[in-house]
Amino acid sequence: MIHPDTLPSLVFADHQGNITDFSSLNMAGMSGGQFFQPNIDDLIPLPEGSELFVLPGRLPVGYDPDSGEPLLLEEDPYQAGAAVQAVAAFMSPAYTAIFNSAYQTRDRHAPRLPLFAYTAVGWHRGRFWVTAFRSDPDVRQDACQFDQKQIIKKTRKKLKEHYSNRLVQHLGKCCLTYGCPAARNYFLGRWEAPLPTSPICNARCVGCISLQPAGSCSATQDRIRFVPTSHEIAGVAIPHLKTAEHAIVSFGQGCEGEPLLQAQVIEEAIHLIRGKTERGTINLNSNASLPQAVERLARAGLNSLRVSLNSAQESLHSQYYRPVGFTLADVKESIRVMKEAGRFVSLNYFIQPGVTDSREEFEALTALVETYHPDLIQLRNLNMDPEWYLQTLDFHSAESPMGMRTWLLKLQRRFPTLRLGYFNPFLS
Repeated sequence: MIHPDTLPSLVFADHQGNITDFSSLNMAGMSGGQFFQPNIDDLIPLPEGSELFVLPGRLPVGYDPDSGEPLLLEEDPYQAGAAVQAVAAFMSPAYTAIFNSAYQTRDRHAPRLPLFAYTAVGWHRGRFWVTAFRSDPDVRQDACQFDQKQIIKKTRKKLKEHYSNRLVQHLGKCCLTYGCPAARNYFLGRWEAPLPTSPICNARCVGCISLQPAGSCSATQDRIRFVPTSHEIAGVAIPHLKTAEHAIVSFGQGCEGEPLLQAQVIEEAIHLIRGKTERGTINLNSNASLPQAVERLARAGLNSLRVSLNSAQESLHSQYYRPVGFTLADVKESIRVMKEAGRFVSLNYFIQPGVTDSREEFEALTALVETYHPDLIQLRNLNMDPEWYLQTLDFHSAESPMGMRTWLLKLQRRFPTLRLGYFNPFLS
C-alpha cells in the first residue's frame, strides 16, 4: 500500500463549501473525542469512489508542525474574517477508518451530521490522503467494477421481465435511486444479491439508516414497505444462485428492519430455493435477537449468519440498539446456536475509533470471540455522527484508545485463525 513521504496538510472548506488545503498545519485525526497526529503508516490515498463531505458548524483542527500541538482553524487563512468548515471523507466499501475527521463543533446549534462515516482526510502532492487501511481485498463493490450504462440497461430489462415481482421492483429503486452496490450487483448478475424482507424491527437503533424519528437526522434510504412472499424471494434468489459467480443471497439489508421477524416466510423461501439448487451461499444479516428463529433457519438450510454488533459490552449494545424484547445474551445465544449447527458466523462489527479500540471494548470483544468462536469479523465503519454516538453511549474510558492499528495487530495475534474482512464470504 502507498503511503505519503510526509504528513499531509490540513484541508478545510470555505463558507461556500469550496475545499482547499492549508500547508502551515498538518492534518489531524480524532478518536473518542481526542485529537491525534497520524503516523505516516496510517495514511493511504483516498480510495476511488469515495466522497468528501463538508461538516457545517464544525471548525477544522490541525497540528502545528513545529510545536506538535493541535490548533483550531477559526477563520479562512486566505480571506481574513471569513468562515471555515471542517472536511471529512466518506470512504468506499472495503476500507476501515483509523481516525475520524478532527473538528470542534462551533456551537450547540450545529446540525447533527447525516448517517455516514467521517474519516480524517488531508492533502499532499496533488492528492487526498485518508487515515485508513484496506480491510478486504474483494473487489465486489469497488467503483471500477460498475459501468453505469450497463447497470441502467440490465436493470430496466430485468424490471420489465419481472414486473409482477414486488421484490425485484423494490431492488430496482435501490439500484437506480440509491446506487446500492448490492442491488447493482444483483442486476449485473454477479456475486452477492440482496433479499430484503422485513418492514418492521424489534430494535430502535440510534443510527438506523432506513428509519429515523421526526426531528432526528434523515434516513439515507427508504425502508421496504411490504413483506415479499416466499415465491417472490425465490424468484430473485434461484436464478442468481444458479448462474452468478461466487453467488451469495443475503436477507437483512439496510433498506429493511429485522429479517428474523419474518422467519416463517424466510424459512419457506429457503426450502423453495434449496428445492431448486444447492449452489451458492444463503446468508442472513441480523441483530440475532431471536435464537429459536435462527435455529429454525439453520435447519432449513441457512449457510451463514452475520451478526450486527456495535459493542460486545451489554450497556453500550443496549444504548445503541435500544432493543425491544431481547438483550446481548440473546445475540450470543444465536451465535452459539448457529455454530452448534455447523454453520458460518461473522460479526458485522461497527468500527468507531476511540470506542472500538478502548481497552474495555477490546477485552469484551476478545471474551466473546473466545467463548463463541465466530469465524469472521467484518470491520464496518459506523455510519453516524461521532459526537452523537459518544453522547448516546455516554462513553467514557479511563485510558486513551490503543489506536486502531494496534487494536488490529493485538486481535490478529490473540486469534491467528480468526478471519478479518469486510464482506460476507462465498462459502464453497
